[in-house]
Amino acid sequence: MTQHAGHNFIGGARSAAGHLTLHSVDASTGEPLPIDFYQATPGEVDAAARAAAAAYPAFRAMAAQRRAEFIEAIASELDALGDDFIATVCRETALPSARILGERARTSGQLRLFAQVLRRGDFFAARIDRAQPERQPQPRLDIRQCRLGLGPVAVFGASNFPLAFSTAGGDTAAALAAGCPVVFKAHSGHMATAEQVAAAIVRAAERCAMPAGVFNMIFGAGVGEALVKHPAIQAVGFTGSLKGGRALCDLAAARPQPIPVFAEMSSINPVIVLPQALQARGEVIARELAASVVMGCGQFCTNPGLVLGVRSQAFSAFIEQLKAQIADQPAQTMLNAGTLRSYSHGVAELKAHPGIRHLAGADQQGKQAWPQVFQADARLLLEADPLLQEEVFGPATVVVELADHGQLLQALQALGGQLTTTLVGEPDELGAAGELVAVLEHKAGRLLINGYPTGVEVCEAMVHGGPYPATSDSRGTSVGSLSIDRFLRPVCYQNFPQSLLPQALQDANPLGLMRLVDGQPSREALR
Repeated sequence: MTQHAGHNFIGGARSAAGHLTLHSVDASTGEPLPIDFYQATPGEVDAAARAAAAAYPAFRAMAAQRRAEFIEAIASELDALGDDFIATVCRETALPSARILGERARTSGQLRLFAQVLRRGDFFAARIDRAQPERQPQPRLDIRQCRLGLGPVAVFGASNFPLAFSTAGGDTAAALAAGCPVVFKAHSGHMATAEQVAAAIVRAAERCAMPAGVFNMIFGAGVGEALVKHPAIQAVGFTGSLKGGRALCDLAAARPQPIPVFAEMSSINPVIVLPQALQARGEVIARELAASVVMGCGQFCTNPGLVLGVRSQAFSAFIEQLKAQIADQPAQTMLNAGTLRSYSHGVAELKAHPGIRHLAGADQQGKQAWPQVFQADARLLLEADPLLQEEVFGPATVVVELADHGQLLQALQALGGQLTTTLVGEPDELGAAGELVAVLEHKAGRLLINGYPTGVEVCEAMVHGGPYPATSDSRGTSVGSLSIDRFLRPVCYQNFPQSLLPQALQDANPLGLMRLVDGQPSREALR
């Protein structure tokens, strides 16, 4: 056991000022892991936020190249963690080692993507409108703009992705890339994993001579409220439940200085299967869809929780095929007992609803989650019944049969915001699907054709976000290079001497950026 195991990470040091301890558990057995994690005291929450605030001026002003080196160093430290680390993650989450190895590669790849963004420099969005002293009736002064980091960011770890959406995950990576120190609230479901990743981040910070408070991490239940309320915190990143996300949004809005919360919360990710596709390959679609529903025990925010189709013999046959596929799927261990309880409750609510029929799936029992498929009356969607709008986090999906294309459009319009929507169709019917696509663009952040939403590629063009309740702010994404935008704000410099301008805006263009100069893109130095 490492020195200071279970202590909070504050200002480059370890702290255990309180007496209340927590334990992470083996997800399969429920056995506590042999580490006492010390819940952060109010004083430690304050110290963590203050350490981030103290680090902010130097970190924000640091050359983007140095931040890139730091982020790459985190990726290297993460990749260097050994088999014992992988075993710990597997034990805390019941996820297989292959999944964890893939997720680690995704996490370090995400970090390296942000290093590329920093070296490229387009995140500055530099704009220069040069002075026009001769302009009539009034001359124009020299006006320049670029983007800078907001300030310290509070990040909340997700349960279902112990690496990619947690300690060194997308929110942390984007905030650090933007020049924002981070205070990370470790998820109670995988505290041992979080500790090892946090230690890797701190090693990278020390190796790259970063300010001591550039990354901080606290443990504990109930410490998130104090963190979000702290005046030093300037933004929040969250991945989790709708209830948890709304609570953070309300706390942030009630502050004397309200701050933005970028929360990914709830999505049922509807899949629309079109008639020609069902006729051509209905059995294949049923098999592929079932595999997507049960992948990772359904513990993905992009899990396809709703399947829509127009009434036909082919759709009826597809439902029977989907029933058979789901019935053949085995039970799986979920991330933790709390997730299983939530899933069991969601399944029970669906079974109890008079407008919903249980089609296939073993009775929910024991310590594992059984896959389920239901069919709901179309009127429940048309009337926006809350139960069909809520995510059941786990290996379950609901089928809805619509009378015709017009009713399908009405049902989609009644849905809340989504992370994803999917169209499965043949070329001819997809070519005529413009009206459908127009509705789906309004409802989701990522639209798919002839694929399945589980699996989010980390790349420049990816959007992992969407209208409420999928996220609290549909203008952002938590995956892909554009996610840095959430933690930047524009700053305008009017009539500034060269010596006081950020490098991104100096006439000499020392960073070699593509800038908008008098309305025209240019990499040239100004004379």
